[in-house]
Amino acid sequence: MQQSRDGMAYGVAPLPDMNLLPALDALLRAGSVAGAAAELNVSPSAMSRTLGRLRRVVGDPLLVPSGRGLTRTPRAQEMQPRVQAALADAVAALRPPREVELATLQREFRIRTNDGIALSLGAPLLELAAREAPGVRLRLLPEGDEDPADLRTHVDLDVGELPDPLPHDVRSAVLHEHRYVAVARADAAFARGPLTAARFAALPHITVTRRGRTHSVVDERLAELGLRRDVLATAPTYGAACFFALRTDALALVPSEVATETSRVLPLAVLEIPLDLPTVATGQAWHVRVDTDPAHRWLRGALARVASEVTPAADAAPAAP
Repeated sequence: MQQSRDGMAYGVAPLPDMNLLPALDALLRAGSVAGAAAELNVSPSAMSRTLGRLRRVVGDPLLVPSGRGLTRTPRAQEMQPRVQAALADAVAALRPPREVELATLQREFRIRTNDGIALSLGAPLLELAAREAPGVRLRLLPEGDEDPADLRTHVDLDVGELPDPLPHDVRSAVLHEHRYVAVARADAAFARGPLTAARFAALPHITVTRRGRTHSVVDERLAELGLRRDVLATAPTYGAACFFALRTDALALVPSEVATETSRVLPLAVLEIPLDLPTVATGQAWHVRVDTDPAHRWLRGALARVASEVTPAADAAPAAP
């Protein structure tokens, strides 16, 4: 209860003592002080005092003498089902969440990611969901000007190369690390046999960037060897880069799992990049609001399982420069 400047009270009235709710429920069900006392494992005198407090709070005697026992007043009879329901709801709210029933789960999840991860993990995740939780619907959202704050509202999961640091109310976990490889037309002469660093630099390149940047760690590694490359084109997505490579004599640089998926359906050769390049971590991030939600925990676990089963395009370590 707040007070105005003139001292008058206004606002919401204070809540009654909610500890009285279990006693009220027991009294209304038992219809006696002794029965309610035995159920709650307190003395009859203590329960009698609690009944007195309840009468003052409710403004009704609740239980009145009738012969040798007590009977409920009309107000008590009217409020009994509501008291039982309120107590049941309160108990349910304070219990840990139950394990989710995947077979009957009806849920829509919004996952923001790039097209490379959608290509490599999207289909396996859909297959797993169809087997384990057929009522789940996945909505894959494209990357844009990502704001981790979106996880507080309309994005359930961010998947990709995560910013560092993340907001204090965002949790994250690494899914896997990937490396980059090159893809080219399978019938291109240079696609036969391994690439040398000099040949790699001499061929035109297609890189993937949403902002049109052409310089990366690849250029730094080439510069250490006294080499430069020619970026023929930039593509906004890895899928587009693979299609560009099909129609040119250029190398498209893509994550190994993207190369694996695209080379299964397109006539592309997968080539090792002859440079010592760092691997890139792919992670998933979510807001604390869903951290303990059983359905969201299943989604995160399902994505982790799918990511662990992704087979790289080539298992050998990258060749030395």
